[in-house]
Amino acid sequence: MSRVRFMTLGLLSSLLLPTTVTAQEMMEDTTARKQALTTWGVQFEEFEYRYSDADEELGVWNADIFYGTDELRFRWLTKGEYEIQEQAYESLENQLVAQTPISKFFDAKAGVRFDTPEGPDRTYAVLGLTGLAPQWFEVDASLYVSNEGDTSAEFDAEYELLLTNRLILSAALDATVAFSEDREIGQGKGLSSTETGLRLSYDLIDRAFAPYVGVVHERKYGDTADLAEAGGGSTEDWFAVIGARIAF
Repeated sequence: MSRVRFMTLGLLSSLLLPTTVTAQEMMEDTTARKQALTTWGVQFEEFEYRYSDADEELGVWNADIFYGTDELRFRWLTKGEYEIQEQAYESLENQLVAQTPISKFFDAKAGVRFDTPEGPDRTYAVLGLTGLAPQWFEVDASLYVSNEGDTSAEFDAEYELLLTNRLILSAALDATVAFSEDREIGQGKGLSSTETGLRLSYDLIDRAFAPYVGVVHERKYGDTADLAEAGGGSTEDWFAVIGARIAF
């Protein structure tokens, strides 16, 4: 009986082992295909109208157009502020970056940035990190070196609080620090500016379209504030905001 059992077990092992190996190979192949899958998309984090306490009207956008895989993604990041009454760009920024994972929650990115507002143009080299910090904060930190040799850094953070499955309150902070002065573009050394915002959105179509209302506060500091005042500009503004988040 023991010999029969031994032969039976041997036969079962010979039948099951190839099946197990084949299943494992299929799983590894599926994982590799998922990682190599090329995707693309367009996402407007901000597409909004702002009205300030000084009767200033702005059209504002902040968009991300991407193409690539989980291992290597190319992104066109574009954002700007358009003064409706003056019919001029207050700011206009475009970045072309390549992005790759360096850990489970963070990606490294590198590329170039082009600023083409109404004033002097600037070109920057870009190096940064983007990802998900503890407590589910979305963060983005970038270091810039301009064609004039000036360096600066920008830090963005956003947190979303789900009030319901569709009603979302998001808080955002954008801070810029300059390590050198660039008077031609009105940027002083040190903490240059911050922008904070609260937006209440309602997810209508699976996060593909989410209209929102909110409030935004912009402030300049130190030498940057002094340069703004010398040029007849403001150093602090409050805006009422209406807009939508759009993805496709």
